[in-house]
Amino acid sequence: MITFLVTFLVALTVCLGLTLVVRNRALAWGWVDQANSSRKVHIRPIPRLGGVAIVAGFFAPLCALFLVDSGVGLLFQSYKELLWGLFGGGVVIALLGLYDDLKGANARLKFAVQFAVALGLYQLGFRVELIANPFGPEFSLGVLSLPFTVLWVVGVINAINLIDGLDGLAGGVAFFGVSTNFILSLVRGDVVMCLLMAALAGAILGFLVFNFNPASIFMGDTGSMFLGFVLAAVSLKTSTKSGTAVAMLVPIMALGLPIMDTLIAMVRRTLLGRPMFSADKEHIHHRLMSRMVLSHRSAVLVLYGVCVLFTLTALGLNFANSAQSALLLIGMGIVIVVLMRKLGYLDLRRASAVGQTRRKNIQLHSLVKDVTRASRRADSFQELWGVLRPLAEVLNAARLELRFQRRWNHGLTEGVVFETERPAGAAMPLDMRIAMKDDDVQVGWLRLSWKDGRAEVNRDEELALELVADAVAERAHQLMALEDAEPGRVVSLGR
Repeated sequence: MITFLVTFLVALTVCLGLTLVVRNRALAWGWVDQANSSRKVHIRPIPRLGGVAIVAGFFAPLCALFLVDSGVGLLFQSYKELLWGLFGGGVVIALLGLYDDLKGANARLKFAVQFAVALGLYQLGFRVELIANPFGPEFSLGVLSLPFTVLWVVGVINAINLIDGLDGLAGGVAFFGVSTNFILSLVRGDVVMCLLMAALAGAILGFLVFNFNPASIFMGDTGSMFLGFVLAAVSLKTSTKSGTAVAMLVPIMALGLPIMDTLIAMVRRTLLGRPMFSADKEHIHHRLMSRMVLSHRSAVLVLYGVCVLFTLTALGLNFANSAQSALLLIGMGIVIVVLMRKLGYLDLRRASAVGQTRRKNIQLHSLVKDVTRASRRADSFQELWGVLRPLAEVLNAARLELRFQRRWNHGLTEGVVFETERPAGAAMPLDMRIAMKDDDVQVGWLRLSWKDGRAEVNRDEELALELVADAVAERAHQLMALEDAEPGRVVSLGR
């Protein structure tokens, strides 16, 4: 136990110190998450590279074991496949997350790297070959072992990433998953797994000191994907060593909250015709705040409580017989159904409108693709306006305004405004203005006004307009740079 405590304290200390350094450097160098989207819950720029400290805090005490001539160190070094999988895969996933935080990585690159790492883990022996069934005999996966293992690894990585929406939430969820694995490993006498979980627990708690609401730093994709990877890999190892009748159900239950949130998001987006990888504000933590009127911190604490319930259920499954496991699963299923009803996911009154919403969103998604593609090909600001002008009719807006602006070093500003109006109702206007920024440079605004009696902007339309604004901002910034270099090729902005 002393070795586990030392490992925990070393990881905690390294992560505490490095998080402070990373936070200050990120602020100085402008590596921050801007609050320029309706999808954001914070209202000021926050450094986003805290995951670097989590990765360093996790690896620091483990690397020290290679330098210490002790029985524990020699035992740790003897697990070559485990070390290759966690160290090699962890570094690759952390670098992918770091690249995404700094430069931005598209879904294709992320999944390509994640699937490659998952395949590597499978080759090293991280795999699921049996699916236990508390209601009957276990099921051998056979040839399905490879796809199931790969989907588990990729799924958990992205589940932790998706739930990273509130201060301290992803770290707290991961901590409860780590605690479950630590207890199970301790009961089985698995020293190496206990060391790994002690190191990860210390790194997470060191980071949560700065990340719990109000957060002064975010873990970013570097941290969330790394945590998901380690939890997925460790869960595979702990499940294969389990002698219970519900081996794989234990890690699934331990990570129940992020897995449930991800599955709900996939079903929701499929039914409503939204792109599978689009962002929205319909996750469990968002609905807790909007439907149950909870504060940011209260929502996180409630979800911590849900994680405790999942953790206790996972531990119960590990020690229960088949009949007791079945009762636990039924009881947890009832809790999940009640929670989903409270959050409005099972509201049958909205079922009739799903088909109509789906058709509208598919049409809207197609329009956004066409508009963003055309925006990036525009050769002038007039062409950009020509691309956007049809949006007024499609979105039934009474007024559409596109404003470009450039601010010079001496304080003067020049710009141009394009606008169109159309008869679309006589109610009190509802306005929406989206700031257009590219590389943190303000290039203008996109503004719409509705007079059709709506009380709020449709959420799908709002997200679509943000994507359009991003594309227009990117091209407008390029045109401004081109105007400086070759003034004759771009129509100049007039005052």
